[in-house]
Amino acid sequence: MDVFTRSFLMLLVLLNPFILSIYLLEVVTALEFREFARQLFRAMVISFVVFATFAWAGEALFENAFQVRFFAFRIFGGITFLIIGIRLITGVRETVGLRATGEQMAASIAMPFIVGPGTISASVLAGARLDWGWAVLAIALAQASALAALLLFKRVHDHIRVNREPLLHRYTEIVGRAAALFAGSFAIDMILRGVEDWLAFVATQP
Repeated sequence: MDVFTRSFLMLLVLLNPFILSIYLLEVVTALEFREFARQLFRAMVISFVVFATFAWAGEALFENAFQVRFFAFRIFGGITFLIIGIRLITGVRETVGLRATGEQMAASIAMPFIVGPGTISASVLAGARLDWGWAVLAIALAQASALAALLLFKRVHDHIRVNREPLLHRYTEIVGRAAALFAGSFAIDMILRGVEDWLAFVATQP
């Protein structure tokens, strides 16, 4: 598998439309399709700007601007993901509410549900492995795929929710548990990779 494909798939897996459909369920239920698509598209545009910036600046943005080594961010991101996984497996999850409107709702969807430690790390790695243009293309394709999947979910949701509401609840429960296993496993992997980078850094010090 080439580097471009791996970068695209990594970001798509981390965006995970199935998990997003759980987080956005209240918005999916309340908004009409046209308004939902508009808010989701805005959220993806906001996220794309963030991802493209991190793909361009890379680790230098952490070390020079934020004064934080990238491996520290990966370890902290892994801990954050682990907390999310534990909350999901125990049936506790955050959702995007309807108190925010317009651009505020789009921003609430973008952060922290699309822009998070995992997706930022994937963007940095894509920028390190590929030319910036190709990295941005991989990011855009992953986001477009996630957007299409969520819009399809919205269509299916609107079609079946009237007569098969118990099925939706069952879907939420099953996907939530499966998402917990993924989030927890990825969290441990992020922590281990961060520790490996830290050990490599320590080994290079005099």
